[in-house]
Amino acid sequence: MPTKEEILEALKNVYDPELMINVVDLGLIYHVEWDEENKTVKVRYTLTAPGCPLSHIIDAEIQRAVTALEGVEHVETELVWEPLWNPSMMSDEAKLTLGYDI
Repeated sequence: MPTKEEILEALKNVYDPELMINVVDLGLIYHVEWDEENKTVKVRYTLTAPGCPLSHIIDAEIQRAVTALEGVEHVETELVWEPLWNPSMMSDEAKLTLGYDI
């Protein structure tokens, strides 16, 4: 049974293909939930901009990374736009990488 921390750690292997920063540090992961009965992880996430042409790649990579965790049989992803992503949601490390003041 994966913990929330283990799920987030797995998601750190998913990178935004344009920014080359992982989706957790970018602040794109809004919620993760483990449904033990159904062996399903639910991931609610957003993107840096609506209409991102690479959204299908990020979604597939989220599925791949989480499915690799022991005990996970299914991954349900939900792309949401509220709250709208903004740079303040990034980790300090991501902000430094992209040249933002922290």
